[in-house]
Amino acid sequence: MALTDAKVKAVKPTIKEQTLNDGEGLSLVVSPSGRKWWRFRYQMNGKRTMLSLGTYPYITLQEARLKRGELKSQVAKGIDPSKKRKEDQRRTSATEGFEAISREWFGKQELGWSERHAKTTMERMEKNIFPFIGSRPISELGVQDMLSVTQRCEKRGAVETARRIRQIMSQIFRYAVAAGRVERDPAADIKGTIPPARKVKHFPSITDPKKIGPLLRAIDEFYGTLVVHCALRLAPLVFVRPGELRTAEWSEIDFDGCEWRIPEEKMKGGAVHIVPLSHQAVDIFKEVYQLTGPSGYIFPSIRTTTRPMSENTINVSLRRIGYDKTEMTGHGFRSMASTLLNEHGWNKDAIERQLAHTPKDKVRASYNYAEHLLERRKMMQAWANYLDSLKFGGKVVPLFSDI
Repeated sequence: MALTDAKVKAVKPTIKEQTLNDGEGLSLVVSPSGRKWWRFRYQMNGKRTMLSLGTYPYITLQEARLKRGELKSQVAKGIDPSKKRKEDQRRTSATEGFEAISREWFGKQELGWSERHAKTTMERMEKNIFPFIGSRPISELGVQDMLSVTQRCEKRGAVETARRIRQIMSQIFRYAVAAGRVERDPAADIKGTIPPARKVKHFPSITDPKKIGPLLRAIDEFYGTLVVHCALRLAPLVFVRPGELRTAEWSEIDFDGCEWRIPEEKMKGGAVHIVPLSHQAVDIFKEVYQLTGPSGYIFPSIRTTTRPMSENTINVSLRRIGYDKTEMTGHGFRSMASTLLNEHGWNKDAIERQLAHTPKDKVRASYNYAEHLLERRKMMQAWANYLDSLKFGGKVVPLFSDI
């Protein structure tokens, strides 16, 4: 007996899945949860196949019957509806799929981005978006699809990644809207669903001058490879991020100018960073130069010179000399320098620039990497002298700025 709109609307879920037939292969399936969807059954070459035609009430009884008619016509012509649907989806995915349009958007945007930002954006899409919705037509994606993508990141604790992913998807949809591919941006509707990021956890650091001396002496007495020992001794003198230290290359070092110039693609802020080198730092660089110079990584991996040393090397070395993760980390040398230089009256802007805390305006940051450079040169030498006085335990030299 054929279905009616009233019957379809009135049917209630039971503890078992129900199937209500409309005839000619069309049926309505009702799950125990109450979900209703249309299904078309057909036979071709002796094989029975079922196709889903969409859910009710988004697909009405009348629309389901129209779809049934189209599919019956295909079968009569010898066309397998299931294979045709897959082929249509493949074609659509190649031109109008979310991944295809995302790469189109990316190709236009990357011209104005740094190499690092472009790489990070593409990696985020390839890992967190494309595997789940990349092949689907962008016009079919909605709020629930956007939510499912960000929630996958949230479930593994990557809240900030979820936030970045939502922003990327929203930018892609806005591009598609402008291009006439879709009518609106569903990613904008889930902006308030992502929980606030956790407060930034400060890296453990030693800032008490009475404790810095013993730390520096322990570093000097470290028993390990020359490469690691030199990196560990340099860390407090240059107070760059651990990743910037371990990936340093000899092409970045200017011995004559006593300067280390880190290229923008290695910097978190995406701008060139200059590290003035004290004579103590230069001496350490010259020491390791005898082993790893004149080209390639300054601190290569113990296994191969084509890769830098491990990101955990500095922290592991600190553990070996007696400092656990609650006391000191490789990143903690930045807090050490920042705290004491500020306490001793050095120009706050010079300190921030030396820490590579660049302005939010990336254009300004890219042009002002040499800002306060003369003062920073004096500051870095004063800092190295101050650390020496703490290490050797004699008269502590003043760290105050007279600029």
